[in-house]
Amino acid sequence: MNEKTKKFIFLLVLIFLTLAGFFLSLKLGAVKTPLSELYRAVVAEESEFKEIFFRLRLPRAILAYLVGASLALSGAILQGYFRNPLADPFILGASSGASLGAVLSLELGLTVTFPGLSTQSLMSFLTSLALVICVYLISQRRYFSTSESLLLTGIAAGALSSALTSFILFRRPDAYEQAVFWLLGSFSLADWKQVWLVFPYLVFSLLAAQYLAKDMNLLVLGDEVAMSLGCPVRMVRRIFLFLATLLASFSVAVAGIIGFVGLIIPHSVRLVIGPDHRRLFLYSALSGGAFLLWSDFLARTVFAPAEIPAGVITAAFGAPFFIYLLNRPKKTA
Repeated sequence: MNEKTKKFIFLLVLIFLTLAGFFLSLKLGAVKTPLSELYRAVVAEESEFKEIFFRLRLPRAILAYLVGASLALSGAILQGYFRNPLADPFILGASSGASLGAVLSLELGLTVTFPGLSTQSLMSFLTSLALVICVYLISQRRYFSTSESLLLTGIAAGALSSALTSFILFRRPDAYEQAVFWLLGSFSLADWKQVWLVFPYLVFSLLAAQYLAKDMNLLVLGDEVAMSLGCPVRMVRRIFLFLATLLASFSVAVAGIIGFVGLIIPHSVRLVIGPDHRRLFLYSALSGGAFLLWSDFLARTVFAPAEIPAGVITAAFGAPFFIYLLNRPKKTA
């Protein structure tokens, strides 16, 4: 099977999984909804279940898809940025910063709101973004490799933020139940405001990443090689870091910390379509959206009417699959 055929089949599979995921997400849930009612709600607009379909299930499914696409695209960017397939959207401390902001808002009793974001979501977004900015600024003061400094500083900052989060939860055990939303990830609070909040940033980031995909291909070869080929390395690195951070921060703000999507999806897509970022960015976003759409569907239907945090589902699938990828036998000539 040649490469073009393989990519075409892969795209068809993604389209099928996405459409099937949206259909099942609308059809199934805690409330039994006959297929005829879904048809009436879409075509005739006379179904008593219309509110369930279009006010609860549809925005949730769309938000899960957008967050999955955002995390996968962020992971693909950072894996190219660090030239390391083990990089993920939270490697610079975005998740730890978001958790700290969420529990800090509970500790302080803040009531600030923003269109599409609750107080905890807004605080998690701001602290996530602020932490990564601080990590970047601190790493620029070092004299060894910028990427290496950025990575190590991010790990240290993330560990410190996690420690502060644990300390606050230790002092306020009553806040733990509310903090679980950010610690494990969930779409139970999804609405149309959050969808319209995430959508433009995802589209902007994807278009910008595609526009600079050739430069990312050069960065993978090394900064010196990229500079010799005319790539403005410093500017391009800053743009990619900004895009990856923006995607991760908005994802955490609306859905909490959902792991493995930005780690295994770009890594898996790279095995199918190759390392060229001109295709990798788009296919990673499409794959991440489909993966998290199905994960959220399982999260709310496996033990319906009870829900499992979406992060539990992604970890249940992602961890074994990633172990397989790391230990799969290498092809020999």
